Amino acid sequence: MYILGKKQNMMQIFDDNGVCHPVTAVSVGPMVVTQVKGKEKDGYNAIQFGYEKTALEKVSKPAKGKFSKALGANATAFKHLKEWRMKGDEVSSMKVGDTVDASLLKEGEKIIVSSVSKGKGFQSVIKRHGFKGQPRSHGQKHSEHAPGSIGGGLRNKVPKGMRMAGRMGADRVTVKGLTVMKVDKDNNLVLIKGAIPGRKGTLVEISK
Repeated sequence: MYILGKKQNMMQIFDDNGVCHPVTAVSVGPMVVTQVKGKEKDGYNAIQFGYEKTALEKVSKPAKGKFSKALGANATAFKHLKEWRMKGDEVSSMKVGDTVDASLLKEGEKIIVSSVSKGKGFQSVIKRHGFKGQPRSHGQKHSEHAPGSIGGGLRNKVPKGMRMAGRMGADRVTVKGLTVMKVDKDNNLVLIKGAIPGRKGTLVEISK
């Protein structure tokens, strides 16, 4: 099972022994079950969650009908829809309308966090791959960021996987082994030890 959230700011907290830990604050949930998929009808078992409520008028007509049918008279729309797929023939006891909140996480347990890293645009090999660069000597003037040879020898083409300049960042990154330091159930806030990829407001997936 996992829970969705949004990355907030970083801060420092002290544990019971007075040790300072860097943490990232993530506002999580609540998520609402919008659909339960079964193997007979859909070909696999999964739970679809809706996160971050929005007005029904702001979504498409098919989405509006989906939410109205699933949640009834008090239906609301969601900005994000994500599925949690079951393994094999595993079946969940959750039903449409059930809620998942910060109580899913416990202090001290290890978690896996996935999010999209910050986009850095088009970068040279110096920043993208950590190249040293070329010296400013022997008449060189504007070649500090030049990558150097990309062929060499008897090759007649650039080898696949050659490290070159290009777009950097904006990739899905998964960090394993992070620790939950504190869970604030009243405010749906979780403090996770260490840094999490992405900017403030990035959608974060936290799984056990």
